[in-house]
Amino acid sequence: MDTHKFGFFKRLKIREKLISIISLIILVSMSTMIFLATFFFKTDTKIRIEELNLKIAEIAALKVRTDFMAMTEKMHLMATTLMQEFRSPVQKNMFLDLFFRNDKDFLGLLVIGKTGEKLEVTNSIYNKTFFTESKLNPKMMEEIAHSSAALFGRTFGEEAIVYNASDKFNIPVLAVGLPFIKEDGKVISALIGYLKMDRFLQAFRSGYIQTYMINSEGDLIAHSDGKLILSKGNFINVPIVKLMLSSNKENEFRRYKNVDGEYHFGSYKKVGFAGTGVIATVREDVALAEVYRIQRRNLMIMIIVLNIAVLIVYFFAKTLTTPLIKLVGATKEIEQGNFRVNIIPASADEIGQLTESFIAMGKGLEEREKLKETFGKFVNKEIAEQVLKGEIKLGGERKNVAVFFSDIRSFTAMSEKLEPEEVVEFLNEYFTRMVACVNNTGGVVDKFIGDAIMAVWGAPVSYGNDIENAINGALMMRNELLLFNRGRGSVKKPIIRIGCGINYGPVLAGQIGSEERMEYTVIGDTVNLASRIEALNKPFGTDILISQDAYEMVKDIYRVEPMQKIKVKGKSEPQQIYAVLGKRSDPHSPKTLEELRALLGIEMKGKPAAVPEEEIKYEIIE
Repeated sequence: MDTHKFGFFKRLKIREKLISIISLIILVSMSTMIFLATFFFKTDTKIRIEELNLKIAEIAALKVRTDFMAMTEKMHLMATTLMQEFRSPVQKNMFLDLFFRNDKDFLGLLVIGKTGEKLEVTNSIYNKTFFTESKLNPKMMEEIAHSSAALFGRTFGEEAIVYNASDKFNIPVLAVGLPFIKEDGKVISALIGYLKMDRFLQAFRSGYIQTYMINSEGDLIAHSDGKLILSKGNFINVPIVKLMLSSNKENEFRRYKNVDGEYHFGSYKKVGFAGTGVIATVREDVALAEVYRIQRRNLMIMIIVLNIAVLIVYFFAKTLTTPLIKLVGATKEIEQGNFRVNIIPASADEIGQLTESFIAMGKGLEEREKLKETFGKFVNKEIAEQVLKGEIKLGGERKNVAVFFSDIRSFTAMSEKLEPEEVVEFLNEYFTRMVACVNNTGGVVDKFIGDAIMAVWGAPVSYGNDIENAINGALMMRNELLLFNRGRGSVKKPIIRIGCGINYGPVLAGQIGSEERMEYTVIGDTVNLASRIEALNKPFGTDILISQDAYEMVKDIYRVEPMQKIKVKGKSEPQQIYAVLGKRSDPHSPKTLEELRALLGIEMKGKPAAVPEEEIKYEIIE
């Protein structure tokens, strides 16, 4: 798993995480609910729209079919009456006028014959009142028949024709062509009737579902919008119209996209007369407007709920995070060493219990730190920490370390001239300066032996350059002693000179003693040689001497002076030792042994003095 993806979330505070998680849960759950509710509501709405569309188209088609049947009967009756013989023309006209008085929407009737491709009007009748009031010429009925001869000529093929003649009358008018008289199975006479569309248009009311009627050519016949009727539009390219004209089914429902790229729900119902059909259509966005309105309302509710939830979670999270923030602050105080944290449990829940435990932990750490500080005054701090952790057990381990010994010259003679309290005060001041040099270079004071100091670099922890650190510590002691001796030189404040011996090699480092009383120290031949080397500073007139093994590791770093070889008790081979003058990189360090002695105030003439035989622990070889 790629943890980088969650890096941002990990950096958030608890309060922000709670708000994010709760917000995400609410957002996902409510979004899912809204999606499902919208989906099911939309599906149900589509089903209802389909049912409604089909029902509207069916009702309108039924109404139109009824009107067509009535008009057909009336046209046949009028034509039959028109061709009958009456006693007088006046009586015939009076009888025919009854048709127009009873049906004022009926405008006229033509009886036509056909010679070749040419139509001939053999008889006609018209609504005189309408044409007089409208100031229209009845001859226009014949003109319409002749201008659309190809269309109306199909009546002689036993077809019924429906034609929109509204543009000629300037009002919605329907022209219907019917076959009339047959001889020998052929139509020899046809009828063209003109009728105002008022009764038809009652079936095509306006609303969010639009209904209209088209003929077999796709021409608009009837519509709730009168302007569209007068424009005589053609809807042949509308997908639902194409479907109706090409399908064998009486009615169908279809979702389609028009030329403007808008989606519609449409259905059709064939009238069953002259290839006409009723179309019921509605724009999808209009039909589903309530669905989308509810969806938007639900989204608004979700946003409101989300904001309320965020506020509630924010204030609730504050009750959780405020104590935690105080605990974090208290943790930083403890990191800085202030173990007495000033926090009070704000509740009795788990956070309150955690706060109480944290306060108790702070007190425990304070006591442990006091113990460590107290313990550290008797042993090295690093040793104290490892002892407290239980990492140092009884026994030891082999290590290569740098062992250091130092001693005050003529300390016994100086102490005889001082009171015991003055000796203790003097030693405390002296040891404070010297121990600081050991600690600052990563060393460990192993023990104090009267006025002598034993220190180790490399145990219990090695920093990789132990012998260099040990020599640096000795050089720091030299400088500290020069500062310490300023203003001294009296009986009560004698000048102090010390000798330091450093050796490097293997030792056994660990706890020496019993389970009840232990001491961390190092033992081995390396320790013994370091002690012997320290004692040589007095006869050689030096302050820092190192062994051959130590020299080999730092010969490029320090300026040294080789001394006479010595034979140490317990060693079969002579030992070469070196006096440390200073660092090669230090331009102010002594360049010769004489400069060093002059700096330290050591007077040295001739060769090193001999010592009584019983005290000989070394032998100087020429």
